Amino acid sequence: MSRDHSVIWTEGELDALRREFGSLYEGRTCLVTGADGFMGSHLTDALVALGADVTAFVRATSSGALNNIGHLRRDVRVVFADLTDKTSIDYLMRDLAKAPDKPYLFHLGAQAHVGESWHRPYETVMANTLGTLNLLQSVVDYGVELEKFDTAGTSEEYGNVNADVAHHHDFDEKGSLILHERSPINPKSIYATAKVAADFLTMNYFDAYGLPGVVTRMFNNYGPRQNPRYITGTIITQALERAEIELGALDPLRDFCFCTDGVRGHLTVAAHGKPGDVYVYGQGENISMQDWCDMILRIGQEGGFWPAGREIVTAASRFRPGTSDVQELRVGYEKLNRETGWVPKVSWEEGVLRTIQWYAANRDRWMGRVDWMTRTKTQ
Repeated sequence: MSRDHSVIWTEGELDALRREFGSLYEGRTCLVTGADGFMGSHLTDALVALGADVTAFVRATSSGALNNIGHLRRDVRVVFADLTDKTSIDYLMRDLAKAPDKPYLFHLGAQAHVGESWHRPYETVMANTLGTLNLLQSVVDYGVELEKFDTAGTSEEYGNVNADVAHHHDFDEKGSLILHERSPINPKSIYATAKVAADFLTMNYFDAYGLPGVVTRMFNNYGPRQNPRYITGTIITQALERAEIELGALDPLRDFCFCTDGVRGHLTVAAHGKPGDVYVYGQGENISMQDWCDMILRIGQEGGFWPAGREIVTAASRFRPGTSDVQELRVGYEKLNRETGWVPKVSWEEGVLRTIQWYAANRDRWMGRVDWMTRTKTQ
């Protein structure tokens, strides 16, 4: 097992994973779209460790580089294709239809950055909505008998509470919002809207063709390999390199879930979820961006990754446009827990430390991807 792999999944976690899922996935055909992405790579790691027969769907580029699953190159079949190009999807589905069993299809491929969806709106809609439609239609066209089709949704689909339907939401005894599978959706970004469309397309194909689709709305996964432009990565990478941590709005609340728990959610829903249904999961608690940053800076300082005195500053360029920011996200995962027993296992403190360790050890993996390098480096 490579160093990169072992840092992310501990041996204890892999043993527990095999005990829980080994009998379900060993030898089973599994297709993962977005397999070289952040969550897709962690899911691919897990499936390989479980002994699954994995096809890794990777977006075709001129370089053909595998940034996150290169260590698995001998363990998986890699297919370079494009979600927006149905011809390449058709070639893949024609082969998948020959599988000796009913494959699991984990659809994680997407343009997943909220901010980027405003700068690349057409690409976001094409990849997230048309790409999902292409997959679903190709499954039908080629008569692929699937075990499950897991469409990865997002907590961003819920947006903010609309006063007119506030009575349909759930709140705790302190008045804090808790989001469930049937909470009203109110997407506030092109990314979220495209994901809502993908979710409903998945349900449409279940209703019309019996395609065994499920939707998993994940709440703010974070961890090693994540694009450093997401909030956790941008805090850590800036703290590793300079004294000022430049962020956007500090008041919004988010529910953060470590990537290995997110993978366990996908595996659980695909194995046990009811076709045609939606499942949400996350840590089950939320925290403000200010407090999340403070926690990361404290843990990194205590671990000797950076000195004391890192300062948080806000920049107008990092705010979401207009009134499109989502103010409060917190999951109630009671349904998934009731049906399967799933609970998150990695605490914020542990997850943050493991994420810092990865970014500190893999500067060459993220240095060229950050959006703050024009600033003066200061230790």
